[in-house]
Amino acid sequence: MISKKLAIEVLNCALSTGADYAEIFYEDSHTVSVALENGKVETSSSNSLNGVGLRLLKENQCIYGYTNDLTRKGLLALADSLNKSFSGKQIVFVDHLDKVKAKDRNKIKQDYDSIPLEEKVALLKEADDAIAALNDPRIIRRICRMNLWHRGVAVFNSKSLWFKRDTQFAHSAVGAIATDGKGFQQGYEGVGCQDDLSFYKTEAGSLVIAAKKAANTALALLSAAECPAGKMPVVIGNGFGGVLFHESCGHPLEASAVSKGLSFYKPEQIGTLVASPLVSAVDDSTIPYEWGSIDIDDEGVPGEKRILIKNGKLQDFMIDDLSGRRMNRKGNGACRRQNYRYVPTSRMSNTYICAGKSTPEEIIKATKLGLYAVSFGGGQVDPSTGEFNFGCSEAYIIRDGKVCEMVKGATLIGKGFEILKNIDMVGNDLRLAVGFCGASSGRVYTSVGQPTLRVSECTVGGRGGELK
Repeated sequence: MISKKLAIEVLNCALSTGADYAEIFYEDSHTVSVALENGKVETSSSNSLNGVGLRLLKENQCIYGYTNDLTRKGLLALADSLNKSFSGKQIVFVDHLDKVKAKDRNKIKQDYDSIPLEEKVALLKEADDAIAALNDPRIIRRICRMNLWHRGVAVFNSKSLWFKRDTQFAHSAVGAIATDGKGFQQGYEGVGCQDDLSFYKTEAGSLVIAAKKAANTALALLSAAECPAGKMPVVIGNGFGGVLFHESCGHPLEASAVSKGLSFYKPEQIGTLVASPLVSAVDDSTIPYEWGSIDIDDEGVPGEKRILIKNGKLQDFMIDDLSGRRMNRKGNGACRRQNYRYVPTSRMSNTYICAGKSTPEEIIKATKLGLYAVSFGGGQVDPSTGEFNFGCSEAYIIRDGKVCEMVKGATLIGKGFEILKNIDMVGNDLRLAVGFCGASSGRVYTSVGQPTLRVSECTVGGRGGELK
């Protein structure tokens, strides 16, 4: 941690040549990783990250640098090197720093560092044992991993404000690889929280449940037929199905794209219909202990519940201060970065489509012939056009209102704004799922989510011929 006195000195040095804003981002984080493969501890490691990032703004210009030399000399040298990008007189002075107060929604209950390694390994061993207990020779590899982060952050800025944030995260991944001698298939499930390790003893956090699902998916895919191709109704499952909205529409709603004209959404569209009236979408960083929640963002703005779309009409964007300058808006608590080495920008937190009135059973029953996409793997999207393609990691054919055979190789292809307009049924079973999002400010922890919903027509790619 650097002192307020030193922070003021560094800020004024950075501002001395005419920048209108300066910000110091201090980070001290620690990570522990444990991995089991086929029941044996494969890796156990820890690492630390400690440094400072310094950002200067002048109108719409941004200069950024970072260092892990936290001495007075090192920090002033960084400030002096960055301020050379501007020439002019100092117009902003900092003579004091007031602490920003924010709600501690994710208060640490038990420090991960205080938990013995044996207890962490035991949780993974339970998951590994659950896969091994299936006693299926087709499963040739069992993988169970856990990563624990403890992150301390402090920000000092030329608005004469400072804040600190102390958080910790746990993320585990369980998977199985199966073979029938002709090919290989993989099942994977991820579980994460900002809570203590007691989360893994709950149904939502159970690694045993996740491990069984991953193994059964891998085994089922071995005999799955290739997915048919064509335009058809698609039912998208709750939870991780929300990654489709996250990628195809969430990123275009970030001000970093909107403010530069790189999104198909425009500020002048606010209040206009951009989706089915059944669709409301939210980015909410205020949910206690949720994976993507933040008490205060990386610019010192308290987290908010941002209503992005309401009853099909565009309401707002996720905004950081720099992008907000281009839009004549202030940041709304959506500014994030992976660590001190990255320039912060607008990013999602917990982003989801809100629950509707239909039950999942009603949605399936109302679909005569189509695809049921339970979850997704990798995909690509162009925020400027909304064009995307996403591979389904688990999918089934719906026939006469019933979920039938599993298929593999299914890919959804389309444009995000068209998909939103084609949603004709929304379920009442909203669920959030954990993930990571990579973009210009690095890899940040985000939740995606939605209830089960139906897209009346979507292009499906596959090698199984025409759907019959």
